[in-house]
Parts: sequence; C-alpha cells; structure tokens
Amino acid sequence: MPDDEETAVPDHYFTERPRSATAPTQRRFLYRGEILHFEVDRGVFSSHGLDPGTALLIEALAPGPAQRVLDLGCGWGAVGIAAARAAPRGHVVLTDVNRRAVHLARKNLRRNRIQNAEVRTGPLFDPVPDERFDWIATNPPYHVGRETILRLLEEAPRHLEPEGTLLVVGKGSHGILYYQAWLSEHFPGTVEVLGRGSGYRVVAARLAPKSRKA
Repeated sequence: MPDDEETAVPDHYFTERPRSATAPTQRRFLYRGEILHFEVDRGVFSSHGLDPGTALLIEALAPGPAQRVLDLGCGWGAVGIAAARAAPRGHVVLTDVNRRAVHLARKNLRRNRIQNAEVRTGPLFDPVPDERFDWIATNPPYHVGRETILRLLEEAPRHLEPEGTLLVVGKGSHGILYYQAWLSEHFPGTVEVLGRGSGYRVVAARLAPKSRKA
C-alpha cells in the first residue's frame, strides 16, 4: 500500500520485517454508524491514520452480508475490518508481507471484536493459493514497481468468484490511469471508477462468469 508520508521511514512498508523503532498510537474512524478502534505503528503503511485512498476504498467496497472478501496488503487492517462489519455472515481474509502489519491487524481484529476474519502473512496471493473471493480490495505497493503490480492484476482473476469484483485504489503519480487501461483490456466491458478524491480514484473490474480462469 502506498503512502507518501512513509518515504522518510528507513525501511519500506512492503518489507517483511521493518527495522523502524515502534511507536504505536491509537486511531479510530466512523464506519456505518460504529466507531472502529485501531492501533497503528511506524514501518507500516499509513502509520499516522486512515489515508484518503484507503478511505475511498472502504467507501467503494460493498460486500453482501454473506460474501467473502480479501483485503490484499491489509496494513493495520482498516479495509478488512470494515469489510467484516459489512459482511457479518461472510468471511474476510487480510494478508500482508509486513509482519508488523500482520501483528497490528490481528490486534485490531480483537480490539473490534471481529469474529468473521483472519490475518495471514505473505506477499500478494501467496497466502490464499487456492481460494476465491467475491471481492478483492487492494491499495497496492506501487513503490515496488510496475512488474509487481501487473503480477497482482494478472493473478487476481484466479482468485475471484464468477462476477467477483477487484477494487484497486491509486493516484496519478502511482500510474493508476495506466493500470485502469490495463484492466479495461483484460476485464472488457466491466471496468468503472467508483470513487474519486484527493487525487485518488477507485477502479473496479468485474469478472464475468465466462471469463473465470482455472
């Protein structure tokens, strides 16, 4: 997940084991009439609180009450915890390569008494090799380069249920227009922008049943 404020941190939030000294702080935000509480820390994406791109992603994510959601690159868990609240009879998997992020996300699940979600460690889709979801939501690690982002987009259809939706948030400096064009080519007729703000946009790409990949 990208965040300009993280560039001053000596290690990258996409690293497995951050070297930054921990300095945990408490944050909260309102979601569907409920205050959600979080612990955040250095060395993790958006360590100062909810960033505008992730806020847009949460707003655009609209799972049904019993659907499955993957929060890919979960950071401290904002998207996944919101999704778990929106899908109380469904199941949410939160993943991140950053072990400090995974630790925080697990703490935040407990803090918000979330029972229908779990956190797994690993890059991209490695933690969910054979699983499919109704929604995949991600604020990708743009700073690691285009090759990694394209790998994420290419692998996503194998992890979507028929008519499942991939949500990607980014801004112009991240190349979101390039990735939107790529998605339009590979998810023909289904790509749309679900949200804009603070220079960010949320791009949705839906998998038609006939396009499902084995």
